[in-house]
Amino acid sequence: MNDMQDLNEENLDNTAPNENCPEETGEAQNEAEIRIIELQKEVSELQNKLALARAEIYNNRQRAEKEKTRLRTSVSDERVLDFIPVIDNLDRALNVPEDSTVSDVLRGVKMVHKQFLSVLQDIGVEVIAVNVNEGLSGFDPLLHDAVGTEEVTDPNLDGKIVQELLKGYRTRERVLRPSQVRVGKLITATTD
Repeated sequence: MNDMQDLNEENLDNTAPNENCPEETGEAQNEAEIRIIELQKEVSELQNKLALARAEIYNNRQRAEKEKTRLRTSVSDERVLDFIPVIDNLDRALNVPEDSTVSDVLRGVKMVHKQFLSVLQDIGVEVIAVNVNEGLSGFDPLLHDAVGTEEVTDPNLDGKIVQELLKGYRTRERVLRPSQVRVGKLITATTD
């Protein structure tokens, strides 16, 4: 029986304090409710901060897009201004007196052409060099667009550019327009 009594006493000692004391139960419940209210306020504040951060990101993205568009327009305007003197000189070349010689007109057009290429170079555009003489330029599909072939008998011209139809242009980063070229194709003499 002593064992039974000891167990009952142990059980009494292990009972929760709030079962023994209703004041502690109410106090703990009040503290829990206060903590829940505090956490709800904190969650609400964090949700507001998140909404503000999202709105700020959206606004920054919109501002960046507008700035990007403004910069493009500004750069485009500056580039156009670079070409206006070229157009002026072309107008002058077209308004030569009727008694001018063909060589005078040709000289004026060549000067405008040189000026135009100079402006292109200033903005970072260069002509893709093609050396047709003696087949020095090999065909490069990254720089050239083969629009046809031309039969050649010289084996050194096989696969080489033999004619440039349109000049190509590039920047350092990319090809703007590949050169349109004709490529040599070796023909072999057939014996009959």
